[in-house]
Amino acid sequence: MTIKLSASKQSPPLGAIIAAEFVSSKNNKNKVDIEYPEPWKPASNVQLLVNDQVVCDDDCNVGRYLARTIDDSLYGGAGILERTQVDSWLSYSNGPLKNPSNLAASKELLNKNLSKNWLVTEQVTLADIYVLASLVNLNYTPEAQYPELLRWFKKISSLKYVSKVLNTFNKASVLPAGKQKKEEAAQKPTMAGRKQEGKFVELPGAEEGKVIVRFPPEASGYLHIGHAKAALLNQYYADTFKGTLIMRFDDTNPAKETVEFEQEILEDLKLLEIKPDRFTHTSDYFELMLKYCEQLIREGKAFVDDTPAEVMKEQRDKKEPSKNRNNPVEKNLQLWEEMKKGTEKGQTCCVRAKIDFASANGCIRDPTIYRCKPESHPRTLNKYKVYPTYDFACPIVDSIEGVTHTLRTTEYTDRDPQFFWFIEALKLRRPYIWAYSRLNMTNTVLSKRKLTWFVDSGLVDGWDDPRLPTVRGILRHGLTVEGLKQFIIAQGGSRSVVFMEWDKIWAINKKIIDPIAFRFTALQSDDLVRVNVLDAVDDQFLEVQYHPKSPELGMKKVLVGKKIFIERVDADTLKSGEKATFISWGNLMIENIKKAAGRITEIDARLKLDDKDYKNTVKLTWLAEKGDKDDYKKDGELVPCVAVYFDHIISKNVLGKDDDFKDFITKDTRKEVKMLGESELKNVKQGQIVQLQRKGFFRCDVPYGPMSDLTSRERPLILFYIPDGHTNSSPVASAPKEVNTKESNKSKANAVKSPANGASILAAIKSQGDKIRSLKSSKADKEAVEKEVKALLALKADFKNATGVEWKADLNPSDFEIKKSSESGESLNQQILDQGNKVRELKAAKANKAAIDESVKLLLKLKADYKAATGKDWKPEAVTKDTKEAQNKSGPDSLNQKILDQGNKVRELKTAKADKATVDESVKILLSLKAEYKAATGKDWKPEATPKDTKEVKNKSGPDSLSQKIVDQGNKVRELKAAKADKATVDESVKILLSLKAEYKTATGKDWKPEATPKDTKEAKDAKNSQNMPKKQDGDLNQQIVDQGNKVRELKAAKADKATVDENVKILLKLKADYKAANGEDWKPSAPVEDKKKKAKAPEAPKASKQAPKASKEAESGKTGTRLGLEAKKAENLPDWYSQVITKGEMIEYYDVSGCYILRPWSYSIWDKIKDFFDSEIKKLGVQNCYFPIFVSKAVLEREKTHIADFAPEVAWVTKSGDSELAEPIAIRPTSETVMYPAYAKWIQSYRDLPLKLNQWNNVVRWEFKHPQPFLRTREFLWQEGHSAFLTKPEADEEVLTILELYARIYEEYLAIPVVRGRKTEKEKFAGGDYTTTVEAFVSASGRAIQGATSHHLGQNFSKMFDIKVEGAEEGCEKTFVFQNSWGLTTRTIGVMVMVHGDDKGLVLPPKVASVQIVVIPCGITATTTAEERKTLMKECEKLEKTLADAGLLVKGDYRDNYSPGWKFNHWELKGVPLRVELGFKDLEKSQVTFVRRDTLEKSFVKQEVVCKFAKELLESVQRSMFDKAKKELNDHLKHCQDWSAFCGHLDKKNLILAPFCGRIECEDEIKKDSARDEAEEAGAPLMGAKGLCIPFEQPKGQDVEKLGCIHPKCGSKAKYWTLFGRSY
Repeated sequence: MTIKLSASKQSPPLGAIIAAEFVSSKNNKNKVDIEYPEPWKPASNVQLLVNDQVVCDDDCNVGRYLARTIDDSLYGGAGILERTQVDSWLSYSNGPLKNPSNLAASKELLNKNLSKNWLVTEQVTLADIYVLASLVNLNYTPEAQYPELLRWFKKISSLKYVSKVLNTFNKASVLPAGKQKKEEAAQKPTMAGRKQEGKFVELPGAEEGKVIVRFPPEASGYLHIGHAKAALLNQYYADTFKGTLIMRFDDTNPAKETVEFEQEILEDLKLLEIKPDRFTHTSDYFELMLKYCEQLIREGKAFVDDTPAEVMKEQRDKKEPSKNRNNPVEKNLQLWEEMKKGTEKGQTCCVRAKIDFASANGCIRDPTIYRCKPESHPRTLNKYKVYPTYDFACPIVDSIEGVTHTLRTTEYTDRDPQFFWFIEALKLRRPYIWAYSRLNMTNTVLSKRKLTWFVDSGLVDGWDDPRLPTVRGILRHGLTVEGLKQFIIAQGGSRSVVFMEWDKIWAINKKIIDPIAFRFTALQSDDLVRVNVLDAVDDQFLEVQYHPKSPELGMKKVLVGKKIFIERVDADTLKSGEKATFISWGNLMIENIKKAAGRITEIDARLKLDDKDYKNTVKLTWLAEKGDKDDYKKDGELVPCVAVYFDHIISKNVLGKDDDFKDFITKDTRKEVKMLGESELKNVKQGQIVQLQRKGFFRCDVPYGPMSDLTSRERPLILFYIPDGHTNSSPVASAPKEVNTKESNKSKANAVKSPANGASILAAIKSQGDKIRSLKSSKADKEAVEKEVKALLALKADFKNATGVEWKADLNPSDFEIKKSSESGESLNQQILDQGNKVRELKAAKANKAAIDESVKLLLKLKADYKAATGKDWKPEAVTKDTKEAQNKSGPDSLNQKILDQGNKVRELKTAKADKATVDESVKILLSLKAEYKAATGKDWKPEATPKDTKEVKNKSGPDSLSQKIVDQGNKVRELKAAKADKATVDESVKILLSLKAEYKTATGKDWKPEATPKDTKEAKDAKNSQNMPKKQDGDLNQQIVDQGNKVRELKAAKADKATVDENVKILLKLKADYKAANGEDWKPSAPVEDKKKKAKAPEAPKASKQAPKASKEAESGKTGTRLGLEAKKAENLPDWYSQVITKGEMIEYYDVSGCYILRPWSYSIWDKIKDFFDSEIKKLGVQNCYFPIFVSKAVLEREKTHIADFAPEVAWVTKSGDSELAEPIAIRPTSETVMYPAYAKWIQSYRDLPLKLNQWNNVVRWEFKHPQPFLRTREFLWQEGHSAFLTKPEADEEVLTILELYARIYEEYLAIPVVRGRKTEKEKFAGGDYTTTVEAFVSASGRAIQGATSHHLGQNFSKMFDIKVEGAEEGCEKTFVFQNSWGLTTRTIGVMVMVHGDDKGLVLPPKVASVQIVVIPCGITATTTAEERKTLMKECEKLEKTLADAGLLVKGDYRDNYSPGWKFNHWELKGVPLRVELGFKDLEKSQVTFVRRDTLEKSFVKQEVVCKFAKELLESVQRSMFDKAKKELNDHLKHCQDWSAFCGHLDKKNLILAPFCGRIECEDEIKKDSARDEAEEAGAPLMGAKGLCIPFEQPKGQDVEKLGCIHPKCGSKAKYWTLFGRSY
C-alpha cells in the first residue's frame, strides 16, 4: 500500500502535513510520501491518496484517516472517551479557533486544559497537532501570562517532525529574539490581559474613568506582602476602571512617622511596579481636621474627656458613659484650647465622638478622635500639639480627596459604622467601603513590631533578608513581581480569611520563571570525582542553548576535555561497561571505575556521541577542567559559587492567639553550600534568575567578581535558592546534605545519645502485637484496644528513632543487636565502606527495590553500630590511615617544589608549541602532584605556597621583556582579525598571547594590563601611529559608521525585507572592523553635544503629557450648561458622551454587578415597539412563541462542543444552592441551540411535522471578558431567537432572507438607520452554519460599523448532530435530515440608535419608537400671573394634550410647577422627544401653538384647528429626515477602493470600504493584521484592523469584479466579489 499526501504550498494544511510526518517518523513500513505540486489545481488545499486513489481531501479528515488506519496513538489509543475528546478538539480547532476574534478566549481555555502534558492523553494526539496548526495560522506568539499554554507550545514546537514542517513553511512562532530582551523579561514579566482572573468582586457603582482609590500606609516600617496585596488590589481597580490611584502617607502619629521610611516605601512601590497618580499626606489636612473637630464639639457631637486611660478602657468595656460626656460646650471648648496649647492639663485630655457608649459594637463606644501629643512632626514640626486618630482622619481625607471606593481589609468591618458616622455628622461626600480579606501566610508574622524584633536581634541580616515577608525580602528571595501579582489576582476580592501556604505562591512563580530562566551547571565542590575521557580533545567548546526549549534565548559555550568532574553521588551510580548520558554532551561508555578503600577515586570513559539513545541511561551533570588552569580569565575556567538555602523563621504553621512567637523560632534557617560552576556563570547579573540543572532555580544575589589586586581572591557567585512549591518540606531540605553553616556547626557539637537496643524493641513490638490480637479476638471493649494500639505505635516510633529504619513484620532481631564495644571503629568503618559500595552497585544495576532497601537497612544498621561504638556519627573520612601514609611518603615542601618545577615545564612546552600529547602528559603529572599536595596538607595548592617559585620565574624572564612580547603579540592578533584570517590561525596566536600573559603573572604576581610599564604604553602608541590609516581617515570612518547605523535603523523602522537589512548590517560591521584595525580599539558612539542636550530634555516629555489633560479641562468649553445637560461632546469624547447620554437620558441605570444594567422604562419602551412589530410579522409567517428554561445541564451544554466553544469562556455557572454545593454545576444559557434541538428531535418524526418555526423572547448571559458597554456589550441582554426546521433547502433559504428583511425594516422604518444587507464572509460567519446573512449599520462618530442582526442558514449541520430527521418524504426513501435556520435580534439595537442619532444636547428619538412623541409645555407663567390666568392656561394645555392623544399620537403634558419652562425644554431635549409643543398666553391670543423639532430645533407656528394634521406630518418629516441624514453619512463614508495604500488611508479617515476580495480566510486575516494601526493618532481612536463586514447583496454595477485582483497586495488571487470592510464594534 502506497500512501501519498499532496498539499498546496501556498495554503498548506499544516495539521495534515504534521500528522503525516508523525506517522512517517514512527513507522517506516507505512511511510507517507509528501509532495507539493506546482501549480496547485484541486479545489481543496490537500489530498490523501492511497494506491493513487484520492481517499479524502479535507485537512482534519486526513488526520482522522491516518489515525484510524495506520497509527491509532494519534487518537490516544482505542478508548472511546479519548477518541471522543480528540474529535472534540479537532472540531474546535477547525471552528472557533480559526476566528482571530476568539483567540484571547481560546488562550484562556487552552491554558486551563493544559495542566497535564498534552491535551487528551500523556502523548501527542491529533488534538495537539491540529490546535497547534490553528494557532500557528493565527500567527500566535507564546506569552508568559499563559504558562501552561507556553510550556505546551514550546514542547510540541520542538518535536522534530513538527519543527520540520514549521520551518518548511517559515511558520516557526517564537518569542521575540534577543538575549538582552529575554534577560529583561526574566526580571520584569508582564501581566497584561489577566483582568478576569481570580474571584474579583466588581466595585458597586464604579464607572470607567471616575473610580478613585487610595493606598494609605503608615511610614513606620518597610512594606510587607500584606501591604503588597493592598497596593496591588488598589492598582488593579484603578487600572481596570481607568481611574486614579492616590498614594497617601498616614502620618497622624508623629511618634512613628519618619521621612526615611517614606522613601523606603516609595522604593518598595517602585519594586512592585506600582505607579500612583497622586501623592498626598494626611498632614496636608491637619488644619481642616481641627476645624471639623471643633465643629463637632460646638454641635454637641463630641466632648473633651480627661478620664485616665485605664478607667476609660474599663468604662468602655462595661458600656458605661464618661462623667464628662454631658459637659457643656463651653467647658469642652475651654479644654480643647488647653489641648491645642499642649499644656499640662491639655495632655491629660482627649476628644471623643459622642456616638453610642452602650453599643454592642465596641468601635462606636464614643471613640477617641483627637489626642494631645506635644511632639515634633516630620512635616509640620512643632506647629501642632494635637493630632487626629486614623479613624477620624480616614473618612475625612477619603471624602475630601474624592475617593470613590475605600478598599480595606475585613478586620475594619466593625469600624465601618464609625466611618460613616463621621461622614454624616460632617455632611461630607460618602465613599463606598469595599472589604477584602487580609493576607495571612503560614509560618510567618506580619506585625511590624515582631519583624523589627527579628532585625534588631540579629536573627536576620536586615529588612531585605529573604526570610522576611517584606517586599524587599521576598523579591530578593527570587519571587518575581509578576508572580506576586498573579498570586494576589488568584485570590481576587475574596473575603474569606484563610492562611495561604507559601508553596502556592512559589508554584505560581515557577511557572513564570521556568520558560525564561537560563540553564547552567554547578557541582558541589567538596566531593567531586574525576572522569578521564580517554578519546576526548582538551579545551574544545560545545554550542549549547541557554534553555533547551527556547532557542531564541541564545547559545552558550560549554567546555569539554579529557578531564571532567562529576559529583560523588552520581559517580556511585555508574557501572563499568554501561553507558551514561552526560547532559548537553552525549553518551559516554564507562570503561573502568577505580577505587581506594571502597571509595571511587577516578573513572575512565570513552565518547559514544553517535549513540543518540538516551533512554534508560543515568543522566549526569558535569564540568570540564581547563587544560591550563593558571589564567582564570580564560573561557572555560570554573566559577566558585555559594548556593544559599533558607527556611521559615517561624516553625509553627499558624500561631495561636495566645502563642508567643519567640517560642517558635526556627533554628538553622540559612545554609550555604559551596559549589563550582561553569564559566558562563561569570556573566550572570545581580537579580538574574537562573536554573542550576538538577538543583533548582536560583536568584543571583552577588555576581561573580574576578581576582582583586587588593585581596588576591575571587568573589564567588552567591545564589539564593528559589522554592518551586512542589515540596511540602522546608526549602532547606532541598539543600545538599554536606553544608557549611555556622548554625549547623553548633548542632554538630551536641552530645550524641546512645540508641536503645533495636533487638529488644523488636521483641517488645512483637509482644505488644500479640496482646492486641488477643484483645480483639476476645472482643474486648474499644477503649482498652485503642490504649494498647497507642502503646504499639509508640514502640514502633522508638524503634525508628533507635535504628533509623521503619518497622516491618519481616525484620530479623539479630540484625539489630548492638555490637560489643570491643569491635574496633576501623573494622566497622571498612564494613560501612564495603556495604556502601554494594548499595551503589545495586542501584547502578537497577536491581529491584526490595533488594536495594534491604542493603540500605544493613548500611544504616552498620552506621548505628559505629555510632554506638565510637560515640560519633560515621563520616567518609572517619579513618585517615591512607592519608597519613601519603604524608609520610612526601612532605609538603618537597611536593611544593615538584609542583613548581612541573608547572614551569608545562609552560615551557606550551611556549615552544610542543605537540598536544606531550603537553597533556605533563599536565597529568602536574595535576597528580597537586592532588598529592592536597591529600598531604588538606588544602588546595596555590602559587604563593612558597616565594621560591616566583623568584625562579623572574630570573628566567624579566617583566619588561615579557610585557613587550605581549604588546607585540596583541598587535599581531589584531592584524590577523582585521585581515579576516582563518579561525585556526587566529586561535593559535591568541593561545600564544594568553601563554605570555600567564608567564607575566607568574613573574610579577599581577595580571598584565596595557599600562603595565611606561615602555609598553609608549610603544603601543608608536605602533598605533605607524598604522597606514591617517587620523583624518579615522574621523571619516567614524562618520561612515554613524551614517550606516542610521541607515540600518531607518530600514528596520520602515520594515524593509530581511535580506536588505542584513546586507546593510554587514556593511556596518565591516566599517567597525576597519575602525578597530586602524585604532586598536572597538568603535564606540561619541554623542555630539546637541544629542546630549536632547537626551537631557527627553524626560520632560512625560511631564507635559501628564499636564495635558488638566490643561485641556481648563481650556474646555464643552460643558453644555447645567448638570442636567451633557458635559462631553460627541465629536470630542464619544465614550464619555455615550455614558452620559444613556444615564442622563434615563435609558439605563448602573447595577452593582459589572456588565449588567437596569433598562429603565424610557429604553424598554423602545424594545416594546420593536417587539410588537417583529412579533406580529413573524406570526404572519407561522412562527409560534415558546419558552425554554434558562438553566442548562453541563451534559447538554457540552453535547456539541464545536458550537458552544465560541461561548465557553463566557458561560456563567450556578454552583451552590444556599450554602450547599450542587452535585453538578448548572449553566445559565449563553444561547439555546443545545437546549432546544434535543426537543426538536423528539417532536419532529415525520415530514408532516414540518415546518417547525419557534421563537422565544428571553434573556441570555455571556460573561464577557472584554470591557462591558451598556446595550452594545453586556453580560446579560434581551433578545429574540428564532429556530426553524424545514424539509427542503429552498424553503429554508427563503426564510433566511425574509427574516433578514424584517430586521432591515426595524432599522430603516422604525429606528431611521440605513443598513447594508449582505452575507458574512467565511471567516465571520456563524461557526455552526452554512452561511450567515446580516444587516450592518454605521456609526459615523467613531467610523465603525456594527452588526445589527443576523439570520443564519444552518443547513443540516445541527440536525445531524442532534439526529433531527424525518421519514416519509418520499416513499421508500431513507430518513432525511432536516434543514434549519436560526435568527436573532438583541437590545443592542437601542445602543446603535443612540450612537447614530444622538447629539450634544442628548438623545434624538425616531418618532416611530418614541414612547412620548410630543411633550406639551405651558409657557409665560411669571410671578405676576394671576391664579385665574394660570388655571386658564393649564386647562388649554390639557385640552390640547387630549386633542393630540385622541388623534392617536403619544403625548405628555409637563405641568410640574417647580421647574421653569427652560429647564423643561432641556430635560425633554435630553430625553430625545421628537416634538415639543409650547403654549403660552400670546399663543392663546393668536389661537396658535408653537412646535419645536428635536432633530433640527426648528420652530413652527400652527393654528390650533390644524394642529393634529400638522403634528402627524411633522412627525413623518422628522422620521424621514433622520433617516436621510443617517443615509447621507453612510454614503459619504462608503468608499470604493482597489488600491491597498488607499485602503488604509480611507480606513483611518473613519470610512467603510467596498473592495474586491478573494474570500479566503487567510487573506482576510492578513487584511485585518496589516490594516491595524501601530498607535492611535488621537486619544480613543480604534487601533484594530479592518474586518470583513459582509458581501453586500447589491454589488456595484459596471465593473466585472472577477477581472480584478484581491485588494490585499500579498494575495495574488482573483477577486470573487465586492466586500464591505471596516472597523467594527
